[in-house]
Amino acid sequence: MITTRLLCVTTLAMGVALGPRLAAQVQTEVPPGVPGAKPVTVEHIKIHGEALEGNLEGDAVDRDVIVFLPPSYTKEKHLRYPVVYALHGFSIGAEQWTHEIHVPQTIEGAFAKGSQEMIVVLPDSKTVYGGSMYSSSVTTGDFERFIAHDVVTYIDAHYRTIPNRVSRGLVGHSMGGYGAARIGMKHPDVFSNLYIMSPCCLSPMGSRPANPARQKAMASEEKELESVKTPADAAGLSFFARAQLASAAAWSPDPKNPPLYLDLPRKVGEPQPDVIAKWAANAPLAFIDQYIDNLRQYRAIAIDVGDQDGLRFDTTKLHDVLDTYGIANSFEIYHGTHTSAVAYRFKDHVIPFFSRNLCATENCK
Repeated sequence: MITTRLLCVTTLAMGVALGPRLAAQVQTEVPPGVPGAKPVTVEHIKIHGEALEGNLEGDAVDRDVIVFLPPSYTKEKHLRYPVVYALHGFSIGAEQWTHEIHVPQTIEGAFAKGSQEMIVVLPDSKTVYGGSMYSSSVTTGDFERFIAHDVVTYIDAHYRTIPNRVSRGLVGHSMGGYGAARIGMKHPDVFSNLYIMSPCCLSPMGSRPANPARQKAMASEEKELESVKTPADAAGLSFFARAQLASAAAWSPDPKNPPLYLDLPRKVGEPQPDVIAKWAANAPLAFIDQYIDNLRQYRAIAIDVGDQDGLRFDTTKLHDVLDTYGIANSFEIYHGTHTSAVAYRFKDHVIPFFSRNLCATENCK
């Protein structure tokens, strides 16, 4: 009974965040342009992921990355800039997320309204099943290290950054919010400021009863998953079925279980306690207590979520844990759904947050 409920709530958490609004991921409201905003330079590059080499899933090792350079970058050759790394959500890649947060327009608008200039980097972490969960897995590769090491190292080597943790920020939305929380907890040596937007998958077990309709749908999804014989077969799966495969590839990899190289939380209708335990171990609310000293090293932490987003309950718990330990953080429940206000938030809250808190000079400590 407990393991069944755990699986239902875990997959439900991702579904509340993503499933009903999948089509809305690239149809969010567009904030009005800011008069006089100067254009940023957009560069599409590829970064080799050493941390992704040899992944059993066959996901690309050379990843697409989109870099937004501030208006003064090409003219002020002597200047160096702080950097914000922005993580996209499940089922979309970096390119799709540019449409959701309406960059470069929102970045340009934030600069025009007074935010200090910075470099903004969008790495692509989409996998064969729709998302890496920004986790470390032999099946998908180590996307945690890819973000915190491979991408950061490349950007510092090829752009005029301020190569110091106090000049680096990490933000993510939905699955990216999960990634910002997970990576942020483990890498205060790399980043100094965190902005966590509507994070999914924080808790393995919800306090509310399991959704009866969701439980009924699980039987159909199990049949779908049983039909998957190769990764390519996943293309036609329903959203929840693909989400289960992505989560399993990230949290319950199995190098001895080809061709998918993963273990699912249910098999032939029966819960698999060992697998479910692995999923639970990857829930930030389950491991946050281990990283409190790391979180204390952050200069600033911000968290937000919409009042119509089912993820607001676990997001509030994250804020409460930080408060319990006396870790300063700003927390806002704004009016909106999971995706409706994300572009406005990026322009009017995310970029200004990093403008206030990232060091913009080379002598910061």
